[in-house]
Amino acid sequence: MTLPIACHDCDLIYRVGPVPENGTARCFRCGAVLLHHKPHSLERVLALTLASLVLFVVANIFPFLGFKMGALVRETKLITGIHELYLQGEWPMATVGFLTTIVVPLLQMFCLLYVLIPLKMNRLPWKANKVFLWSQYLKPWGMVEVFLFGILVAYVKLAGMATIVPGIAAFSFMALVVILTASMAAMDEHLVWASMPFKAGPDHARSADAPLISCHHCHLLCRGDSSNRLRMKCPRCGGALHRRKPNSISRTWALVVAAVIFYIPANVLPITVVTSLGSKQADTIISGVIYFLLHGSWPIALVIFVASVCVPMLKIGSLVYLLISVQLKSGWRPGDRTRLYRITEVVGRWSMIDIFVVTILVAMVNLGALASIDAGPAAVYFCAVVIITMFAAMSFDPRLIWDNCEEFHD
Repeated sequence: MTLPIACHDCDLIYRVGPVPENGTARCFRCGAVLLHHKPHSLERVLALTLASLVLFVVANIFPFLGFKMGALVRETKLITGIHELYLQGEWPMATVGFLTTIVVPLLQMFCLLYVLIPLKMNRLPWKANKVFLWSQYLKPWGMVEVFLFGILVAYVKLAGMATIVPGIAAFSFMALVVILTASMAAMDEHLVWASMPFKAGPDHARSADAPLISCHHCHLLCRGDSSNRLRMKCPRCGGALHRRKPNSISRTWALVVAAVIFYIPANVLPITVVTSLGSKQADTIISGVIYFLLHGSWPIALVIFVASVCVPMLKIGSLVYLLISVQLKSGWRPGDRTRLYRITEVVGRWSMIDIFVVTILVAMVNLGALASIDAGPAAVYFCAVVIITMFAAMSFDPRLIWDNCEEFHD
């Protein structure tokens, strides 16, 4: 049985036959993955998600990291840094940290369990399509693996100042990151969507000459409205159907300009303020990189420089290049530009490392007049840059790249 499917990056339509176990069907035009047959996907994801939920509870209940400086000892939990940021008045950063490291991962696990447990018993839960759709929406915003790298950077920075003692929650969190990553890798989204029946409404069963529109969420091909005047919804997942993302160019430009504006104070102003025995020292992102270089931790310096300086700048530059090339109707190397977009979409979230480092430092170094670390004004601006560039990448429609390549049109 062949399955009609449209490439989500270039909109080329295929009829894909059965894919062998661990096999992958790719778009020959842009190289995007169309289907990936992952054997026993539902069973593996269900088991890994249940294990993740147990580890998540342990990571949030028990002590996370201990900070020992002389006779003074400070014990923290996973949420301590978020709470300290809130007390300092940095509620935007506290909110982002709370959502990306606690709320979103927990909701994602609950959504998957809600859908997969009944499917395993050959039942379809109420509103399964909506719940699974939300699990896909949440995927980019769960950043536990980025937080883990933030822990590593903070550990190296504090190692020369005091003794860092990892608690049982820290080991649980490391295991959680590994298992959650394995769960996402084992997920076969097409298999889950294929198990959800739907009724072909008027939007799905139009005349044969109506244009085909691929749902960007569940990849169902639907007959569209040639006049583009009707608001259509996918009959399977309920997501909005558009031939192209509405106002993609203007929305992406607006977000890119906003990111450029925030990027300047994010790199000029201090991101942390360290108080030690009454003296204060303010560090910018670059001075933090220099600190690690001077102390011989060049791998950490390289990670911070790439994630916090290069990635946001290159992401903004890549989006500007893609926007200009689309507006100029360029047909030059569309495959390479599509791959550039994929890289831009994936790497942006890793810039959150610096924000998580600040969260951990604020949580651990709070010893009153002896030593403390507070978040600087640049932290909020940098957090805004990361989030805005992520929204900008989501707003851009890579299919616009191929609309300008007449040689590929049928």
